Amino acid sequence: MSLSDHLSELRHRLLISALAIITGTIVAFIFHTTLLHGLTHPYCSLPHSYRIVGSRCTLFVSGVLDPFTITLKLSLYAGLIVSSPVWLYQMWKFITPGLYSHEKRYAYVFVGASTFLFLLGGLFAWLTLEKGLRFLLGFATGGLTSLLSFNSYLSFVTAMILVFAVSFEFPLLVVMLNLVGVLPFQRLRRWTRGTLFGIFVFAAVATPSQDPFTMLALAVPMCVLFGLALLFAYFHDKRKARNEEPSLFEPVSDEEMAAMDDDELTIP
Repeated sequence: MSLSDHLSELRHRLLISALAIITGTIVAFIFHTTLLHGLTHPYCSLPHSYRIVGSRCTLFVSGVLDPFTITLKLSLYAGLIVSSPVWLYQMWKFITPGLYSHEKRYAYVFVGASTFLFLLGGLFAWLTLEKGLRFLLGFATGGLTSLLSFNSYLSFVTAMILVFAVSFEFPLLVVMLNLVGVLPFQRLRRWTRGTLFGIFVFAAVATPSQDPFTMLALAVPMCVLFGLALLFAYFHDKRKARNEEPSLFEPVSDEEMAAMDDDELTIP
């Protein structure tokens, strides 16, 4: 393909991705009330003592336009998540023409696996969100009271979900690098101890809540997924080595076999 063809293909893929994101955003905007109630559920599940208005679960806004901008922002985030299979697929459809035929099947596996891991990471973040809020807001003692704005709450929730969702893609990256021969199993095995230590350090630094429970909730699944990626690399490299083992006998063509038979029949 020429440069203009590549640019045309890129424009086509970006247009489809943008339409998918816009469609997801519109759908999320229609159901924004349900999304708002679901988003505030972890905060509303906290004891009444964590909120300044007692039994009421209220998040505050400070500007006239804040309710509208917050709704748009929330709808856009939801649209990105809902449309993730479409724009991930379009991204790999743009890349796959440059791959060999035996490598193209990995793209479809990557799209499905990356979408699953992205959503799985977001689910883990959602399940640990209440613990993180309880830990952080629990320091509001000795005359301190939390007056939480919706903007700061949305930023916290978004950061939590993105950190978990993107972090869960790490084992898939390891698998892809192993498939293309960049990270063989022997190298991964030597790096295992350092990788596990790095995962815990990353989890301690990257999680917005900084509490031990959330750190473990991110680090332990990442270690398990890395172990699965390591197991995949072991069997993949073993099968690859078996397929590349040299044969004891060189292959002989039909013409050479016929010539050998004629030599055997020739009487000196």
